[in-house]
Amino acid sequence: MSSWSIRQAVKALRHGEVIAYPTEAIFGLGCDPWDEEAVLTLLSIKQRPWHKGLILIASNFNQLNEFVAPLSPELLQRIEATWPGPVTWLLPARDTTPDYLTGAHDTIAVRVTAHPIAKQLCDAAGHALVSTSANITGMPAAKTHHRVRWQLPEINTIVSGQCGHETKPSQIRDAQTGNILR
Repeated sequence: MSSWSIRQAVKALRHGEVIAYPTEAIFGLGCDPWDEEAVLTLLSIKQRPWHKGLILIASNFNQLNEFVAPLSPELLQRIEATWPGPVTWLLPARDTTPDYLTGAHDTIAVRVTAHPIAKQLCDAAGHALVSTSANITGMPAAKTHHRVRWQLPEINTIVSGQCGHETKPSQIRDAQTGNILR
């Protein structure tokens, strides 16, 4: 992935835009998690109800600290054993984490990505990104740049690249119960 296209995507993020980029299994839609207007735009584009909550991806756990309540060393060790990788964890959210990210929950869904382009995006932006499947709710998730363009023509910035080798979207685990939810 060229550093120019990563810089262009970060520039779009800083201007409040929603971008699309490859992840471990599918293309994701993302934006700056602290930009409420961008998050609401993303939800509108996807036709996704806000109460469901959203996933944040990061290049390392430090980028998630401002969203996640303090964790026990044992829980942190269990989570970090699955990262980087295609496992999303539902963790207790900090009181300061916006409702437009958590939805109707007191948890936040987070993942340290193993995908090199998604990781580069988070590193270049200097923070975590909202990450949800690039599709209109109920339609198949896009796995190519062209599919994103066809299904979501309002997305102006699409980072080209190949999705990872995962065949399904990230597994979602509840850290409090240990249950696998997806």
